[in-house]
Parts: sequence; structure tokens; C-alpha cells
Amino acid sequence: MFWSACKFNNGNKVLPIYGSREAVTKVVNGQKVTDTVYQTIPAFSYINQYGDSITNKNLDGNIYVADFFFTTCPSICPVMHRNMLTVFKAFKDTTGVKIISYTIDPGHDSVPVLKKYADKLGISGNSWWLLQGHKNETYQIAKSYLVSVQEKNGQGEYIHDGYFILIDKQKRIRGTYDGTKPEDVNNLIADIKVLRAEPVAPAAK
Repeated sequence: MFWSACKFNNGNKVLPIYGSREAVTKVVNGQKVTDTVYQTIPAFSYINQYGDSITNKNLDGNIYVADFFFTTCPSICPVMHRNMLTVFKAFKDTTGVKIISYTIDPGHDSVPVLKKYADKLGISGNSWWLLQGHKNETYQIAKSYLVSVQEKNGQGEYIHDGYFILIDKQKRIRGTYDGTKPEDVNNLIADIKVLRAEPVAPAAK
């Protein structure tokens, strides 16, 4: 994993950019210019708890937080989503900030199951989407978020990281936070505010 160091610009915090990167040289107005191209979240297509189709395009121009879970999780997921509710409540009326939670057990977590789960948590509106799609696609996209999810183990349990991943408007990873720790969640909320104050740049396609 590679990232730039967290720094301050004129006294303002600048968040790191996580993931791989490469230098790309091109000719602009007859001169060679080298740009750094950062890892971004790839295109995807899922269904949310309302039965609506959600793709990466629905997140264009948005800052968002992503995590991975399953509704029957007996351990860290309930803790994570109680903590995510703090983020939800902080930004549910804020344009341009969303939360997406990918289920890693789509065979069980159907749209009605996700809706019931959302209702139990008190999630309403369109600022937090619970997403269901093909399992292989979900397991693959988890790698893009730099998190690990696994098939059921010998005890019939799914295994996944408990991180909340902060994504900027260019679909780059800007922070990872332990979703089971309230202090990390408070840091996440503060960092979302930092991202909202960053200058606007073209979003990744």
C-alpha cells in the first residue's frame, strides 16, 4: 500500500491519498508534462435497499464512505453500523456526502432483507445505501478499497475487515478508519469536513 503523507497547507489539513499510483507523461502544448495518476474505485453496478439500481455514476461529485458487512453478522457489523449511524446523522442533510455498505452475503441479503435491516437501524432517505450485487464482483471491488473479505470459513462464518473507507470526489481513497472505534469515527467525520473544503477538481470517470 502506498500513500502520500498527511500534511498541512497554509495551516489547513490535507488528507493523504492511499493506494497505488503511477507517473504518466504526456505532451501538452508541445511540452512534456508528468502527472501522477492515483488508484481509484472502478465502475460497479448494484441494487440498493429500495430496489433501485446504483452505479458508480450515482456517486459522481460526491464524497462517500464505504464499508462491507452482512445482515446476519453476530460480531463487528452491529457495532460498525451503530457507529456509522453517527456519520449518517452528521451528514444526512448535507448535499454531496453519502454512505454505501456492500453486503458480502448477497444470497441471503436480498432487497427486502436489506430494507428491513435499514428500517431497524433507522436509515431513511438516500444518503445511506445498502448495496446487493454479485458476490464475486463484491469480493473483487473490496480489493480496490484495500480491504479484505473472505468466503465462509470452516465454522460457516464470513470474514471481513471492519474499516470505513473515505472516498473523495475523484474516487480516490483518502482515509481508512476502524469502524468499531468511536474515536476513529469522530476522526472520519472531521476528515469528511476537510474533504468538503478541498478545491473542486474533475471527478474520475
